[in-house]
Amino acid sequence: MDITGLQEFYHGFHITASRGNNRFAFEHRTHRKAYVPSLIKGGLHAVACGAEVVFSDRVDGVEVNATGLEHFVHIERPGQDVFVMDNHNHAFSFWAAAIHAGAILPGSRLVHVDQHKDTRLPLAEFTGVSVHDACRYANDVLDVGSFIPPAVGAGWFHDVVQIGSAEAFAADPSTPFALDIDLDIFAPVMDYIPFDLKLSRLRAWIATAPFVTIATSPFFMDQNEAMACLRALLA
Repeated sequence: MDITGLQEFYHGFHITASRGNNRFAFEHRTHRKAYVPSLIKGGLHAVACGAEVVFSDRVDGVEVNATGLEHFVHIERPGQDVFVMDNHNHAFSFWAAAIHAGAILPGSRLVHVDQHKDTRLPLAEFTGVSVHDACRYANDVLDVGSFIPPAVGAGWFHDVVQIGSAEAFAADPSTPFALDIDLDIFAPVMDYIPFDLKLSRLRAWIATAPFVTIATSPFFMDQNEAMACLRALLA
């Protein structure tokens, strides 16, 4: 899949205004910028933790600044495209590029594996047509919890299968489907779902999905643990 258009946008930049993911508790934070990494092609070895703050918020009155990935990485495997990002809203950009490239067929099924549903309504509708329109919208309007409704509204997916419980992991989604994984499904708060169940089911779904997006979710998941889970899934 050609990612040139995505790379023109994702070249590594800071969001300094109160928009997108940088909107959370913006007026009450001392750190008021969020880094968006560049997108590169590479293998699993290219996915590495970075030093830049990509998400900030306040929890119980305390400012939390989470660092993310050094780069977003597009991993090409036989018959499959995998995109690894930190904040999950960037999946919207990668889905848009996949729709334009024919890597996702409009009206496909989305299998969304996450401790959150990510179905909050965004502050504005998506009215764009180009990949760059989608990238701007993903960064200016969307946040980590609001990127699925506009993708459904655009007709990219006809339904969404939510996987966030042990019972849901028993699902057998029909193909073709796009697979969207948030590695916070492996966070300690999700330990009530057996690790081996999550790992085995996700590895099986990855093996059959032609298009996969994976978020490391720095605000919700220790990034070193996320790297270990990512390696276990894609090894």
